[in-house]
Amino acid sequence: MLYREAGQFKTSYEADQAVFPILQDRFGVVAIMVVALLIPLVASDFVLASIMIPFLIFALATIGLNILTGYAGQLSLGTGAFMGVGAYACYKLTTFYPDVNIVPLVLISGVFSAAIGIVFGLPSLRIKGLYLAVTTLAAQFFLEWCFIRIPWLYNYNNSGAIEVPERTGFGGLVLAGPASPPVTRYYVVLAIVVAMTFVIKNIIRGRIGRTWMMIRDMDIAAELIGVRPLVTKLSAFAVSSYVCGVAGAMMVFFWLGAAEPSAFSITLSFQILFMAILGGLGSLMGCFFGAAFIWVLPVLLRTMLPSVGIEIGAETVEHVSRMIVGALIIFFLIVEPHGLARLWQIAKEKLRVWPFPYG
Repeated sequence: MLYREAGQFKTSYEADQAVFPILQDRFGVVAIMVVALLIPLVASDFVLASIMIPFLIFALATIGLNILTGYAGQLSLGTGAFMGVGAYACYKLTTFYPDVNIVPLVLISGVFSAAIGIVFGLPSLRIKGLYLAVTTLAAQFFLEWCFIRIPWLYNYNNSGAIEVPERTGFGGLVLAGPASPPVTRYYVVLAIVVAMTFVIKNIIRGRIGRTWMMIRDMDIAAELIGVRPLVTKLSAFAVSSYVCGVAGAMMVFFWLGAAEPSAFSITLSFQILFMAILGGLGSLMGCFFGAAFIWVLPVLLRTMLPSVGIEIGAETVEHVSRMIVGALIIFFLIVEPHGLARLWQIAKEKLRVWPFPYG
């Protein structure tokens, strides 16, 4: 068998508690990381700036939403607003501390988003399901109103937008601003996404993650066996909002370069939600699958259809992409709720081609 769990015995507690206990999974992660590191050698600046960087940022934002919805079972429609809190917080931090490396400021900006997430997560102690989704939707509209109506957030800029100043770090490299090369920004985003994904993976495997899933599966039974709903739900909102806040800060400082409040509208919240549904709720790998599918699909349509003699405009490509995504969302919700991640798991289980040496 090329992929199997049987026969891979654990002889120590460290091996039993490993993040990737299966040998093939470790090989796969190493291969993915090698490919990710080598992409700038073959990809153009356009591919890095327009495809790879936003793909990684959206994957991280989808992880943030998946923590709250997929693992803790708390519906949220305010992801875009929490990303906006991180972006505006990072913008203000760069104003107050112009000489500080931009990477720590991006990570610190998520703390402000986590605090806002805790505030709007308080209703989850009394309500859940559709009613909680409406509450987070109210948070989306309220925070978006703050981004527009509070000039202090964007330093009283006449355009009402936040513009990324040039920031250097790590030996004088330009990490943010118009002069920042896409290769540098790509590696910074890749490092942050990989590090945060590894941390979230360990959190989910630990006591905190298990309490999230207990509340998701049956909150009353979880409370009866000692799980505290207050701490569990608010911790899910805090961690989820923190991850989304960091993703929002990276979205502005490492991708867009400038942003208006409309960049964090309800459309962004639904886009992240669709990525989580397509990739698979309750799966970190599915977050990357969903982000890649939704973000890369229009690019593939623009490049593949003309190659087979089908010439269509940009508006048609957008409509076709939405039709495909909508149809797949309905399909996965009805047939396979775990999305693309489950299909990937099935494909791995079907890889029984030849004997594989385990060494």
